[in-house]
Amino acid sequence: MSDSQLFDPDCRACPRLATFLDQVKADYPDYYARPVPPFGVADPALLIVGLAPGMHGANATGRPFTGDHAGILLYETLYQYGFSTAAESLSSDDGLKLIDCRITNAVKCLPPQNKPVGAEINTCNTYLTHELYSLYEGSIVLALGSIAHNSVIKALGLRQKSHPFGHNRLHEFDNGLRLLDSYHCSRYNTQTRRLTTEMFQAVFARARDLIDAG
Repeated sequence: MSDSQLFDPDCRACPRLATFLDQVKADYPDYYARPVPPFGVADPALLIVGLAPGMHGANATGRPFTGDHAGILLYETLYQYGFSTAAESLSSDDGLKLIDCRITNAVKCLPPQNKPVGAEINTCNTYLTHELYSLYEGSIVLALGSIAHNSVIKALGLRQKSHPFGHNRLHEFDNGLRLLDSYHCSRYNTQTRRLTTEMFQAVFARARDLIDAG
């Protein structure tokens, strides 16, 4: 499978997103302000799927969950469970590497107000589909939030009603992939304690146990 099927750094398939990124680049010349590529190893046991780049996070740095509040808990937890070489992701050139893990997004471009519309989610789903089918049997896909979860289910051609989202819920599929759900590690979710550190760690502990069990 070609790299262009997994990610296109020059994609402008969604006019609203492409126009918005042009404006963001004009307003913040030092920002990355392009489709954000997946980050991590080529053949991961754990693929983490987020929603979309944040304005002053991945959209600025060019690395998923780097530079924003959501990334603080994510990278701390990745390090705790042996999926990262460092507990803090500061920039795209800070030397941090993921171990047996890759991070991607359901939508690769920053959306206005951090809210992609359905057509944009569907258009970008093509890349997620190819990425999921590049995984080996037994891999764990960890969806951060319901939109990421729904995007994974759509990419696999499955029925949403048959696989409802639920925090720390595991879904096992006929193709050998396993989907594990978590509430998104956003500032809102952590500050309102909809998602606590302990709840998030429990999801990663489960992922680690599943991977280690083969």
